Amino acid sequence: MQELIDRVSQEAGVTPEQAKKSIEAVANFVKEKFPMMAGAVDQLFGAGGNN
Repeated sequence: MQELIDRVSQEAGVTPEQAKKSIEAVANFVKEKFPMMAGAVDQLFGAGGNN
């Protein structure tokens, strides 16, 4: 997930922490709206944000 954080940070002009929070917000939104995709989202973004 670090690669995505770095890219969002660079392209959006925000800090890495802001980018991480944004990515987590999007992941949580997708899981809420599409619960059947929760496992895939966790796998893609790393459950708990450890990746």
